[in-house]
This record gives sequence, C-alpha cells and structure tokens, in this order.
Amino acid sequence: MIPPLARSLPVAALLVLFAGACGSGSGASAAGGSGRLQVVATTTQIADFARAVGGDEVEVHQILKPNVDPHDYEPSPLDIKAIAEADVVVKNGVGLERWLDSVISSAGFDGPVVDASRGVTIRQGDGSAEEAAGDPHIWHDPRNAKIMAANIEKAYEAKDPADATAYRASLAAYDAKLDALDADIAKKIDSIPADRRKLVTNHDAFGYYLDRYKLTFVGSIIPSFDTSAELSGRQISDLVARIRATGVTAIFSESSLPPKTAEAIGREAGVKVVAGEDSLYGDTLGPAGSAGATYLQMEEHNTDMIVNALKDPAA
Repeated sequence: MIPPLARSLPVAALLVLFAGACGSGSGASAAGGSGRLQVVATTTQIADFARAVGGDEVEVHQILKPNVDPHDYEPSPLDIKAIAEADVVVKNGVGLERWLDSVISSAGFDGPVVDASRGVTIRQGDGSAEEAAGDPHIWHDPRNAKIMAANIEKAYEAKDPADATAYRASLAAYDAKLDALDADIAKKIDSIPADRRKLVTNHDAFGYYLDRYKLTFVGSIIPSFDTSAELSGRQISDLVARIRATGVTAIFSESSLPPKTAEAIGREAGVKVVAGEDSLYGDTLGPAGSAGATYLQMEEHNTDMIVNALKDPAA
C-alpha cells in the first residue's frame, strides 16, 4: 500500500519538504556509517537482484513493497530521502518507473542510475503511450535476469572497486542459480502436452516467459501491460469465445490483482481459475515467507502452478 502521507500530498510537495533537507546524492551518506554501499532499488525484483549481487557489501532500500503495482506509484518521503542519500540507484527500465526521473532530479541525486534493462532484447509494446518503450516485464526470462544482474554488478564495481572481487563472486554464484532455474523451468514446461500450453492471465505480464518456454498467449483479463486498463463488455465476450475455441483449461490470476473478473470469466467460459495462494506473481514478488518471496522462488512457483493446471485439466 502507498503510505498515507504519500497519498495525501502530491509528489511535488514531498520533494520540496524532503529533497533539500536530505543533501546531495552520489554517496553522500558514506553508507550511513555502516561501511556498506547504499543502494536504492525500485521494484521487488530489482531489489532482490541487487541483494543477491551485493551480498554483505551493500544495503538495499527497496522502494516498491510486495504486491504493490509498479505501473502507477508515488514515492513516499522515506523513498525520496533514500534516493537523496544513495550511492547507487537501480531501476528496471523500459518505461516501468515513469515516476522516477523527476524524483531523482528533485532529490538532488547525481550519482549512477543503473538501467538494469540495458542489453536486454525488448518485446514490442502494446501500442499505448505508456508502453512506447516496449514490454517492461523483462525479468520473466531468467536469461534477461542474468543481464540485469550483470548490469548491477558493473555499477557496484565502478562505485566500490575495493570490493570488486566479492561482487564478481556473488554474480557468478547467482548466474549459476539462474541457469539452473532456466533449465528446470524448460524441463517442467516440456512435460505439458503441446496442445495444452496455452495461457490466459490477469494482464499481459508474461510475454518474455511465454516466448522463452514456447507457450501460447490466448488473452488477458486486462488488455494491456499496464494494470490500469480495463476490458469492455465486447472484449470480455471475445475473450470467453477465444477460451472456448482454443481449448484453454485454466485462467491464471495474479497475486497483486483482484481475482473477481477472472473468476467471472472463468465461470462463463467453463474453466477453472487459479487464484488465492496459487496465484501467479506477475508484477511483484510476494512478502517474506510466501511462495514468491525471492525471484528464484517466484519463477519456480509460477511454473509449478502453470504445469499443475495445464498438464492435467481435471486436477
């Protein structure tokens, strides 16, 4: 949830209140006296990568909390303060954090801003102005996660060359985990009969995953990468018709979105809806202790739910 103060004050007012008081960025905090690199990471996935690569040498302030939609967010006073005092700021990129640039500028941060998407092959956007940069959900392909982690490591090493060896070792260890994840997902998806590898989700967040593991995207409850869009009555009827025509066996709800519309469409189409604790993690990781608490756990959970629902439609 967005903190109450952030909901009641416009971003511009928050910037006036906090940016001047926080001081300049680019390492002004000297790790707050802890000796660790101070890192601000925007999304839950980016924060997880930042911690995995940084290990004990970094302290990460995560802006977006679990199950908070990254598409439309206003920073809190603590977020603005953290950016002003950061050594490094890391973002997902591909237009996901439309709110970030103005906050960085007004907070007085002039240190490195890492665009984790640099070097990733971006899927085409959905045609909306919000998605002109392309599909921002790049993390759903573990090969892209490797590129993102490498971009973060390079920034750490440039800012803190004394700990370069530690950062490189952490990146190598994480790369091995991502490679193992990729192989495991591919093996599990291959166990689904080819004619059942079809997905309907809450919104169009899994394009990179579908491309990587060769599943077919039939449609989404929200017809956009952006969760603020809504289906019209005609679009709902068309989606129900596509579900019936293509033999889709399940609709997958997402942890950060309400399942009501998905459940209604599932009833009309006569297919089950995967929701509740079985929901997929699309835009955000889950809270600590959940099945999606880390990136590795999230992708394993999503895969298991997809395989369980599609491999045996009667299950």
